[in-house]
Amino acid sequence: MRMFITASKLYDFIQCPHKVWRDAYGPQEEKIDDKNPFVELLWEKGVLHEREIISKIGSFVDLSSGTLEERIDKTLREVKKGAPLIYQGVLNYKDLLGIPDLLRRMPNGNYLPIDIKSGKGFEGLDDSEEEEIMPKKHYAVQLSLYVEILLSLSLASEKKGAVIDISGRELLYSLESAQGVRNTQTWWELYLNIKNCVSELLANKVQDKPAIAGTCKLCPWYNSCKKWCLENEDLTKIFYLGRNNREILNKDLGIEKVRELKGINIPDLLAKKKKDKTFLKGFGETLLKKFVTRAIILEETKKPILHQEVKFPEVKKELFFDIEDDPTQDFVYLHGIYVRDIKSEEYIYFLAEENTRDSEKKAWKDFWDYINTLPGGDFTIYYYSHHEKTTYKRLAARYPDVVTKEQLDVFFDNPNSIDLYRVVEKCTDWPLSSYSLKDLAIYLGFKWRDESPSGALSIRWYNDFLKDHSGELLKRILEYNEDDCKATMVLKDGILKLNN
Repeated sequence: MRMFITASKLYDFIQCPHKVWRDAYGPQEEKIDDKNPFVELLWEKGVLHEREIISKIGSFVDLSSGTLEERIDKTLREVKKGAPLIYQGVLNYKDLLGIPDLLRRMPNGNYLPIDIKSGKGFEGLDDSEEEEIMPKKHYAVQLSLYVEILLSLSLASEKKGAVIDISGRELLYSLESAQGVRNTQTWWELYLNIKNCVSELLANKVQDKPAIAGTCKLCPWYNSCKKWCLENEDLTKIFYLGRNNREILNKDLGIEKVRELKGINIPDLLAKKKKDKTFLKGFGETLLKKFVTRAIILEETKKPILHQEVKFPEVKKELFFDIEDDPTQDFVYLHGIYVRDIKSEEYIYFLAEENTRDSEKKAWKDFWDYINTLPGGDFTIYYYSHHEKTTYKRLAARYPDVVTKEQLDVFFDNPNSIDLYRVVEKCTDWPLSSYSLKDLAIYLGFKWRDESPSGALSIRWYNDFLKDHSGELLKRILEYNEDDCKATMVLKDGILKLNN
């Protein structure tokens, strides 16, 4: 069976190079067939957004039905006739196959490929956290595929494409421009490199290896790849080591397994590194020591360790805080807090009961009204990772009449506002491959009530809840959030016990 290089394969490679090979040659019996509800939700939202855009663009030739061969022939016929706008045409040249959402005829007779995306069209667009606004990598690479086919068919003369994003904006991608100020490689050059790698994987000239990474959990190969990594003592078992660092250690040191990393001579390696700048590129003494320590904990001690004493504020009230949001709509639907004091514990929440900005704002305001009732300086709020802080900055920009940016900065810069992830990363190490809240809390003995606890699934539940306001779904959403808050409490207590 002939295997084409497609936009989806290019996307898969960017997310995980190994997935391209595993889809073609991996043990199919280990692939999870069940569709992930969150992935299905993303697909549904993408379809709805595409329909909305298509309904507003005027007349077009619809080539979305038929076999691939029929659609390839129809597309060629339509471009030869000079059709102004083609929807879901199929482009093919040798082993390249592309299906841009739209093909628009330009004044010079060439065609511009356009993809309809249900996310932001550029990185950093409308996001003050980003230093610069730039094209998204996978969008640029996918557009490049369409452009190469069009160039090969003499249907384009420029390396350009466009994206219509979630806001309905059409954004032009100049594919011969540099990727950024510091990265002078063009998007086109990046595409050619990725295309070549995908071609070798599909031809089985390169197999690549599985890895344990944070992006893997929605992949149908997650369990299969994790099993391989654990059985083979792969270096990505070590938290934060990752695929790229593994490849460097494999190549420069000939190290394949976690136990082999324990015995490296760091002074000798650093001396060699001084003479050869290409040796262990990106590694310094601190990073090498960190990975060796984690390897020893995984293979030998098998217990968490504390690098330095941790002290938390002594206050009357402790708040363990977690939000639930839907990134497909940039919408925060739940703020949850588990409150603990000397006398009692309770869970409180602030829910957006409708998918509207008014409802989102009300839940946000109710949260701050509650915070403002607390005794100043005599409570501590704990959360895990920067997500809450980053999301709240966006909400403050959206609703400055509720909380200003300055007020939010004061709240998070307060020493009684504590990101436990930073504490974990700086002060501790654990016999785990992942330092996610779930993995750490489960290690400490905590158990979620839901059989399949997941923030991604919570988003699915919330979108289903909006349809009929099911009490059962709301209960599931709230219990999941409450358990996340409790897990944060369990982790804080677990860190304290390491002091003893």
